[in-house]
Amino acid sequence: MSHIRADTELDPARPVPSARTRPAGLGPAEVAERVARGQVNDVPVRSSRSLGEIVRANVFTRFNAIIGVLWLIMLCVAPIQDSLFGFVILANTAIGIVQEWRAKQTLDSLAVIGEARPTVRRDGVATQVATHQIVLDDLIEIGPGDKIVVDGVCAEADGLEIDESLLTGEADPVVKRPGDQVMSGSFVVAGGGAFQATKVGREAYAARLAEEASRFTLVHSELRSGISTILKYVTWMMVPAAAGLVVTQLVVKNDDLKNAVARTVGGIVPMVPEGLVLLTSVAFAIGVIRLGRRQCLVQELPAIEGLARVDTVCLDKTGTLTEGGMDVTELRPLDGADETYIRKVLGALGESDPRPNASLQAIIDACPDSEEWRCVESLPFSSARKYSGAAFSEGDGETSTWLLGAPDVLLGADDPALAETERLNERGLRVLLLARAHRDLDDPEPARGARPTALVVLEQRLRPDASDTLRYFAEQNVRAKVLSGDNAVSVGAVAAKLGLKGTAVDARRLPADPPAMAEALDTGTVFGRVTPQQKRDMVDALQSRGRTVAMTGDGVNDVLALKSADIGVAMGSGSEATRAVAQIVLLDNSFASLPSVVAEGRRVIGNITRVATLFLVKTVYSVLLAVLVVCAGVEYPFLPRHLTLLSTLTIGVPAFFLALAPNTERARPHFVRRVMRYAVPGGAVAAVATFLTYLLARHHYSGPGALDAETSAATLTLFLVSMWVLAIIARPYTWWRVTLVASMGVAFLLVLAVPALQDFFALKLVGVTMPWTAVGLAAVASGALEYLWRWVGRRFPV
Repeated sequence: MSHIRADTELDPARPVPSARTRPAGLGPAEVAERVARGQVNDVPVRSSRSLGEIVRANVFTRFNAIIGVLWLIMLCVAPIQDSLFGFVILANTAIGIVQEWRAKQTLDSLAVIGEARPTVRRDGVATQVATHQIVLDDLIEIGPGDKIVVDGVCAEADGLEIDESLLTGEADPVVKRPGDQVMSGSFVVAGGGAFQATKVGREAYAARLAEEASRFTLVHSELRSGISTILKYVTWMMVPAAAGLVVTQLVVKNDDLKNAVARTVGGIVPMVPEGLVLLTSVAFAIGVIRLGRRQCLVQELPAIEGLARVDTVCLDKTGTLTEGGMDVTELRPLDGADETYIRKVLGALGESDPRPNASLQAIIDACPDSEEWRCVESLPFSSARKYSGAAFSEGDGETSTWLLGAPDVLLGADDPALAETERLNERGLRVLLLARAHRDLDDPEPARGARPTALVVLEQRLRPDASDTLRYFAEQNVRAKVLSGDNAVSVGAVAAKLGLKGTAVDARRLPADPPAMAEALDTGTVFGRVTPQQKRDMVDALQSRGRTVAMTGDGVNDVLALKSADIGVAMGSGSEATRAVAQIVLLDNSFASLPSVVAEGRRVIGNITRVATLFLVKTVYSVLLAVLVVCAGVEYPFLPRHLTLLSTLTIGVPAFFLALAPNTERARPHFVRRVMRYAVPGGAVAAVATFLTYLLARHHYSGPGALDAETSAATLTLFLVSMWVLAIIARPYTWWRVTLVASMGVAFLLVLAVPALQDFFALKLVGVTMPWTAVGLAAVASGALEYLWRWVGRRFPV
């Protein structure tokens, strides 16, 4: 069948382009010339950091500068074992760089798979190229779901409608005619055509807007902002505490200079929670790598955190709960219409659309095209109007106009065909109405007065893994909402087959008032006949109730909702526009990947919240010990080697394993409050118990070597209290968690038992009285920790 793309509806005087007259695009020589002149679309499509930026971000930090200066001082004035903390920082920095580099490689390799590849017409041949290979004056073909990647001028239009809401905020699609401007960052919602690139790369007027708006909206990371807040307060506490410590150790006590410097540095270094930032970066990076192995492209690292907080997931039915393909199971003529003739109409309608959706593709497969019919005008399908249409010149010279779409949109409320449609919808079948129109397609209401001719019954293919995925969300207390453009009864039947219980609501009857809409969303589960604008409004309404919303989708009708949701999840086979605005892209198109994505987010945020308490307990007790030492006017009890050993055994090694452990608990808000409500009392108890042991030891020991004995007793108390904090953090216990805590205790005993290690770390318990006193004080402090932990949980719930 031959057909003509009718631009005549736009300008009757304009000749209709055909395959023979349409522009051929640039030739190879012209492309090469523009490449040589640098007229290439060289705007980077990814925002991941380069290797140099990763190194700088991990090396040149505020705390690395502090630790680095102190390390250089210690290398000059003290034995190497007092400089171990510097080597730990070097190792931590290297680990951070390697992990982020691995995550970058994973992201970039997956981005190549999921990258949009526009269709460019060159020398008369349409071919797909990478976005950065587009040159000035290229002729780029576009259709539903395609993203406009460069600025240009419309050259061909066949019912072309473009959504520019991400750039202008205007919700209604804009009809484009030849000669109209198109802007990068917008996307096609209906029709098709081609445009000529007029501005590429950084010269494009909308390039900066498109890079921000079409790629993604930055996900808010409470975790990172919370850690930044904590580090800011830590810095404020460090400055006066460190200054007082310097004065006390170097001036007031008038001790040996090298020993005073070593103990001053020993008091300052543990105030820095340097490993917390590292572990956060490593946890995010490993999360990206793990998800990458499952073919999940994470376009922003904090999106992993956002997933952990999700309590509502909005699902589009087509492509999410059901597979993309459909099958025509039945054709029901109405009012005695001839089935053979109807099949010719359907075949012609299928051939009239160069980019058929899943429904039309099923019709194309079932009804072959007739070569005798010729399309003279077409109206592409759009999610807003719920139907498409075309006018034909039939083989016998007759002309006819046909519409194909939703029965409840094309038919009156009292039409008897609706009752039959309702019965089919209740079985989970999708029904389209074929109607003969009596108005032109360019009429404002082409469907008015249309005569029903046939019902086309389609069966949707359910995703085999959708039921298990919905069950997972139910078990995890994540509420699922189905938002679909299809008939509500049909969508409800499909959802019921998958085990999703709840009432089906026609979205056309939802109140427009946001509070009232939010109330309706709370009671409903399945919503049909939802327009693209409504999907966004529904997401906004859920968020107004304090919900953290994830939206999944694959079609252009999902773009606005994906953009508004806290986390947008797109299918890899979906439109370019959906992939562009989503934070996470499921490249394998598997809805079953969502549980693992959510679980990964929960693992990261839950474990970082857990181990952050460990690091900040150390910071609190270090600052308080410094304050107590300054107030008492005594030597600082520890050398850097002692606190390096304690930090490694009670924080560094355990935190690494705990940060990567499984964790299915949904993340809760108020990260700073949740962490500090335990870190402050925990650090205070550890500081008081340790300092009390130290003061008792100062009265107990005398003579040469007394300071070393006092330090050893204080170290024993601090280690035991810190181990109890670790034991609390490690709950609930599993075999490997018990093994982890026990092995850290064994390692410390090894240091106390082996003479060489005793000398290396300057740890030797003298006598029996003070060591057992240290143990007793640690036991009392551990009991106080248990009480405080429970009391804080009740008194300051989050």
